[in-house]
Amino acid sequence: MEHGEKNITVIDEDGNEQLCEVLFTFDSDEFQKSYVLYYPMGAEEDDEDEIEIHASAFVPGDEGEDGELKPIETEEEWEMIEEMLNTFLDEEEGQE
Repeated sequence: MEHGEKNITVIDEDGNEQLCEVLFTFDSDEFQKSYVLYYPMGAEEDDEDEIEIHASAFVPGDEGEDGELKPIETEEEWEMIEEMLNTFLDEEEGQE
């Protein structure tokens, strides 16, 4: 995965590849990591259920190599990601 890429392929728990669309990426100085928020492609948004948004820590690869996604391990990281997501969604709504 490269910064700025719009789509990523994620391997789910069952080992299936799933094409996901990147919502946004950001870096955290506090945790010294990059994060990516994404959701499965083809997930239709309907009134009742919101698209499930996933988040992972992103470790850039060495030159030219793909980076890897790592699970988010701490409650503090999840809280920070949730705040970033809420801010992002608020800004999106403001643009419509």
